[in-house]
Amino acid sequence: MSNGSDERNVNDVAPGFLEYPERSAWEGIRSYLIGLVLAAFLTVLSFYLVGTNLIWEPGLPAALASLALAQIGVHLVFFLHITSAPDNTNTVLALAFGVFIVGLIIGGSLWIMFHLNQNMVPASEMMAMPY
Repeated sequence: MSNGSDERNVNDVAPGFLEYPERSAWEGIRSYLIGLVLAAFLTVLSFYLVGTNLIWEPGLPAALASLALAQIGVHLVFFLHITSAPDNTNTVLALAFGVFIVGLIIGGSLWIMFHLNQNMVPASEMMAMPY
């Protein structure tokens, strides 16, 4: 229950939000709005780059990859509130483990598909095989 005071206790705050009890509601909303504007800008910019000849065609995948990484950074900072604070250690480790597992699954799948492709009999030879 409550002891009647409106003071916030630092121990009542979730990990990663130790500095947020001092913030007003407008400051929290402003942070989300900045993140929304940046994410929308990066999305529109990537579609614009694909639709124009502003970037040399072979460099387009690298430009899109860099914009995607920038957008991942925007989402991590402004929406998931991942900072370099000491209380975010578990969150960062969980994120790193998730990225590792996804990379392992994608890399393993590509490795298996590459080796299956190398070991498959071509269709023309398979059709010529006797039953």
